[in-house]
Amino acid sequence: MAGQGFIVIEGASENNLKNVSLRIPKGKITVFTGVSGSGKSSLCLDTIAAESRRELNETFPSFVQQYLPHYGRPNVEHIGNMPVTIVIDQKKPASNNRSTVATYTDVYALLRLLFSRVGQPFVGYSDTFSFNHPSGSCPRCTGLGVVTDLDIHKLVDFDKCLNDEDVIHFPTFTTGAWRWKRYAYSGLFDLDKKIKDYSKEELDMFLYSPQVRLKNPPSNWPKSAKFEGLYPRMYRSIITTKEGKRQQKVLDPMLCITVCPECHGTRLNERVRSCRIEGKNLADVVSLSISDALKWVQGIEAPLGVDIKKELQRRLAALVDIGVGYLTLSRGTGTLSGGEAQRIKIAKYINSALTDMAYVLDEPSVGLHPQDIHRLKRSLQHLRDAGNTVLVVEHHREIIAMADHVVDLGPMAGSHGGEIMFEGSYADLLKSDTVTGRMLRHRSTVKSRCREPQGWFSLKQATLHNLKAVDVEIPMGVMTVVAGVAGSGKSSLMEEFMKQCDRQVIFIGQKNIGINLRSTPATYLGIADRVRQLFAKASHQRVNLFSFNSTGACPACKGKGIIVSDMAFMESIETVCEACHGSRYNEDALSHRYRGLNISEALDLTVEEALRFYADQPFLPRLEALDRVGLGYLHLNQSMSTLSGGELQRVKLADQLHSKGEVFVIDEPTDGLHLNDVERLLKLFNEMTDAGNTLILIEHSLEVMKEADYLIELGPGGGDDGGRLLFCGEPTAMLRCDQSVTRPYLAASTGL
Repeated sequence: MAGQGFIVIEGASENNLKNVSLRIPKGKITVFTGVSGSGKSSLCLDTIAAESRRELNETFPSFVQQYLPHYGRPNVEHIGNMPVTIVIDQKKPASNNRSTVATYTDVYALLRLLFSRVGQPFVGYSDTFSFNHPSGSCPRCTGLGVVTDLDIHKLVDFDKCLNDEDVIHFPTFTTGAWRWKRYAYSGLFDLDKKIKDYSKEELDMFLYSPQVRLKNPPSNWPKSAKFEGLYPRMYRSIITTKEGKRQQKVLDPMLCITVCPECHGTRLNERVRSCRIEGKNLADVVSLSISDALKWVQGIEAPLGVDIKKELQRRLAALVDIGVGYLTLSRGTGTLSGGEAQRIKIAKYINSALTDMAYVLDEPSVGLHPQDIHRLKRSLQHLRDAGNTVLVVEHHREIIAMADHVVDLGPMAGSHGGEIMFEGSYADLLKSDTVTGRMLRHRSTVKSRCREPQGWFSLKQATLHNLKAVDVEIPMGVMTVVAGVAGSGKSSLMEEFMKQCDRQVIFIGQKNIGINLRSTPATYLGIADRVRQLFAKASHQRVNLFSFNSTGACPACKGKGIIVSDMAFMESIETVCEACHGSRYNEDALSHRYRGLNISEALDLTVEEALRFYADQPFLPRLEALDRVGLGYLHLNQSMSTLSGGELQRVKLADQLHSKGEVFVIDEPTDGLHLNDVERLLKLFNEMTDAGNTLILIEHSLEVMKEADYLIELGPGGGDDGGRLLFCGEPTAMLRCDQSVTRPYLAASTGL
């Protein structure tokens, strides 16, 4: 077994880690705790996992390495006794329109094999049952399950002629553009004739013509060019390409995506759908939830399917055991939450024959109701008992309690963190004087004096997704928590609420907020522009001199701060730009100072440091808002692409703290937060509610439920087993509701 020995780390200084050295027991579950930003991810992901992956990649030939992910060398003196490490994070699998839960988990490949052997009538071998194969896919939608219809009247102004401005409403088709010339220079159309006046032949040619070579085209027509109608050209060159994604905002209003009328969304052609097992075809099976699909597989008795049945049962049972049995096999991977995607990955590795591996899990309890936590615990124990080392970054009480070993980082976040505050057992952690130890010992009570609602919103007959015609009264002017197990319909209920509500609803989720590598907290909140203006005023220079996206950019790295050297078949080397030393600015921009700092230094301050430095500036409330939501440790110029979903969500929240009388729907705001940070966030939510706002939180945290004025619970299960209203009322009333799935956990958390 791998239980002997330790992973030895010496002198880890990645990000905010302060020369950390420790020994992590192999073959055990080690949980890393600490407040948000204390250095947990820097140690587990950016040091241990990054070094393991980097060294593993170096064992491959240089030709192969160019196709592998590239990991930089972490800032650590030495790591010894390191197993191969697999990171199970919350990033969704690289999704496309053809990626489903069934295909990602390889269940679909097994089902294809099963139907090719057992299904009647016989229609072909395994590939025939693939919606990605010409022999199996629906001819109308080519296996996508949906068809995209272009509204030509939103693309073309039929009241204009080709010589008019903006006759075709798409950037590369504008009058004078090269694609416009393919119609104007074809010699087929009168350029001063309105489109609506074209003859049927002219209109068919303009809109529907396939690619054809023109006979005797005008002299300004390119010799190698072919003429093609607008419809086929838009589908071939725009809608199905990267250009379409780049121009999505322009394109989306012109498109209508509907379920394919020929295959009814099943993706498969009629011949494949005629093949059945136990009365169901392949499309019927993948439309089932994972739990129901497992029951169907268990009922198959055909001798030819015995081996496949056994493997299918093993894979489906692992998915049910991890708590995602409510998902349908046909569910697109792009629609999964981060927590669901992570649990599917865990299920894949549970069935792996590999041993003596290290698995690093980043907050696997995210999105889980207390009832589902025991399933997660069982899966983590299974990984350990198979001879692996399990490293978990986590805040949940029960996951910390199950650890064989606990490492607590702190004492606080950012530059105030990065130190080992405690190492040892959970029992000893409870006795410790660390922030984590104190918070774990503390048991809060259920709120007894709740705010009076300032009105009610009646949500009627909500049937979105799995909701079973739900009628519910939602209080306004108070803090409401929508609870329920994963997949019970919480998000669907709030979607319906936002559709039906006659007031503007501000939704704050954890998805990206239009960020890119150059987005920072300072740019998102408008602070960067104000800082540049201060420098421009103090130096009597133009504002764009102090932007690394403009005049102020370093000429060597073009404002990136790094130089990437392409080493052909070897890994590209990233080096800090020697000209600007990573600051991104040129010498002229850096030569000017404001209160002793240059522009790079002024934007590299943490939020806490900036509060003092810009104490007399009118944008101070923006900085205070970031600090109030617990992001004081972030640097103003930190790339938003490095922030977690929870951090991105709190940046959005900081942008709304000034609001009064608004309605907010906030999706799982405590994800990734330490108990100490949850307490801080609750104080903020209470202040927002007292300011006259309505807060509706989709949440699993018992601490948040205890502080709510009103609770709404859906369930009892996930998927088809959910979507029913189990409880609505004040938190104390839930403690008396036998129908509530949450009640026993809420009672236990208060010591009742």
